[in-house]
Amino acid sequence: MSLVEKTIHLPAEHERNVFGQFDQFIKKIERTLQVTVISREGVTRILGQPAAADRARRVLESLKDLSVRGTEITEQNVNYALALVMEDKESAIVTMDRDLICHTINGKPVRPKTLGQKAYVDAIRRNMVVFGTGPAGTGKTYLAMAMAVTAFKNEEVSRIIMTRPAIEAGEKLGFLPGDMQSKVDPYLRPLYDALFQIMGPESFAKNMEKGLIEVAPLAYMRGRTLDNAFIILDEAQNTSPAQMKMFLTRIGFGSKVVVTGDLTQKDLPKDAPSGLDVAMKVLKKVEGIAFCPLTSLDVVRHPLVQKIVNAYEDYENRQNRSRSRN
Repeated sequence: MSLVEKTIHLPAEHERNVFGQFDQFIKKIERTLQVTVISREGVTRILGQPAAADRARRVLESLKDLSVRGTEITEQNVNYALALVMEDKESAIVTMDRDLICHTINGKPVRPKTLGQKAYVDAIRRNMVVFGTGPAGTGKTYLAMAMAVTAFKNEEVSRIIMTRPAIEAGEKLGFLPGDMQSKVDPYLRPLYDALFQIMGPESFAKNMEKGLIEVAPLAYMRGRTLDNAFIILDEAQNTSPAQMKMFLTRIGFGSKVVVTGDLTQKDLPKDAPSGLDVAMKVLKKVEGIAFCPLTSLDVVRHPLVQKIVNAYEDYENRQNRSRSRN
């Protein structure tokens, strides 16, 4: 089949953003789609097989649209644009980019970056209880935190409550010094980090002193009724069924709940059932509860994290197949 040429007008002010440092993004597109890209005087020419050249043009158009909207293009944007073009879904990239949740304290926009994240954010808006599951780096906790801060600032809720089970991740920490808060703070540090980035430490400290923001281990939730609050349960795969039931029955009027967890990273004793597993089975048909499974395609950390997640998934699948045969 003969080669064809496709063209796209890419202004100089956006070319560097779309092409990447040392043309790294263009080189990735060329390698992936087996095309040649040449840019001269604001016109980018794409040479390749008809289908490949057309896909490359659509990838570049999508990245150009992001750049025009003020987005700094990253390798994750390029990878995701390539994946969506293969499925003829590239128009979703700009749709996601329009969904601004909030800005960090440094002015960086927080928005969903994948279709899975967009579905997750939309589910939080529509439902009272949302279960967000998926591997590390998919933005489960961070996006939930951004939605909580936005709801708090818009006075849709009167307080934010974040909790997680205080379980050691595969190692014994021994007895920690200090008062009770000092002892549980290491377990809750990821929640503090996300809040500091979105709210800023001063605003966080002020609202925490007033009791409007609470970060506490899951055991502190027993016996309470949580009205008019945005409640986030993180690392829910490490809850017991009894703990999960206790937590879910704390929900009061005007509250919204997001439960996040990674079903592949449980730190419970061997053979102990996970409260997250049980809840997903028990509640799957309950109206007002949504389940949003995120996958390795939704990983938005360094691209190597996505490869690590995929490698572990392949390994675990092989192990499961081997055990089922024996």
